[in-house]
Parts: sequence; C-alpha cells; structure tokens
Amino acid sequence: MDEAKQQNVEETTTVRKAVSWAWLRDVLASVAVSVFIILFLYQPVRVEGTSMVPMLQDQDRLFINKLAYHVGEIHPSDVVVFHYPRDLTKSYIKRVIALPGDRLRIEHGRVFVNDKQLKEPYVPVRFADERSQPEMTIPANEYFVMGDHRSISSDSRDFGPVDRTLIYGKASFVYWPFDQAGVVH
Repeated sequence: MDEAKQQNVEETTTVRKAVSWAWLRDVLASVAVSVFIILFLYQPVRVEGTSMVPMLQDQDRLFINKLAYHVGEIHPSDVVVFHYPRDLTKSYIKRVIALPGDRLRIEHGRVFVNDKQLKEPYVPVRFADERSQPEMTIPANEYFVMGDHRSISSDSRDFGPVDRTLIYGKASFVYWPFDQAGVVH
C-alpha cells in the first residue's frame, strides 16, 4: 500500500511538473509573440492635437500598423503616421490626399486630384477652409497629406509633400477611449 501511494505521489508530481513547464512555455511564447507584434507589426500611439477631428480626437490612443507599407502600397485616403519633415523628432498623423505623379490643386478649399474634385465625407463643412493652392505635380516617392480639420491643420499645404521614407505606419484601430474604439477609415 505504501509503495502504491509513493508511486501515485511520484506520478502526480511528474504530471504537475509537466503541466507547470507547459504553462511556463505557453506564457513565454505569448510574451515573445506580443513583443514581436509590438516591435515589428503594431505600435500604440497617442494623438496630440485636433487636426484629424472628427475622426481622431486629441489624446485618442490607437494602434498603427508598422508593416503595412513594407509589404503594401500607400493609397489615397489612408491615414498615415510620419516623421514631421521639419523636425524628425516629432510625428504627425494625416490623411493621404495625392500620390506620386498625381496633379493636385486646391480652389477655395475644394481639392482636385488629376482634375477630379475629391469627395471628402471625412471633412465636415464646419472644419473646411477657403485656402487655395496652385496646381502641382507630386514628386516621385512623395505624398500630399492633409488633416481632416482643414481650418487648423498644419499639413502638406504648409510643409510640402512628405517623402515616403518618413512614413512609418498606417493608423489601424482606436482603442481608447473605449466608447470610440474602432477601425480607422
């Protein structure tokens, strides 16, 4: 009887050790995958300012996809995060309006790309402005970006098109505040 109990205790201990090691392995794998995702795929960022209102509010928290433009292309109306061309220590978040090679002009706030007026449902009338800009062709590897709150946004109208090498992420998902959580369009 004692021998059977001893064997049962040893088997139980062996099972517990195996379960503990499996649990530890799973936790370490989860941490490694999480670190990989945060370092290479997604990065949390905080919005500072109101240039993307109403979509993004000051102090919103969102994830940006850092891999999106390493494997894919930048498209018109993507919301991108980039290093500010005049101070590379700062990051800006804006909407892509025109791509390399596109012809762009702005007439009293109305944006034309390749002679077609853009439909911009993301710019409420109360946030529009009346600025104009003569026609320009967007240079190779550069993108014309603008904030959705046009009347206060500092964007390509002020600092020119943004070089592709400065764009490091695509806005993907707002996670804070919870009541406004959702995919960025």
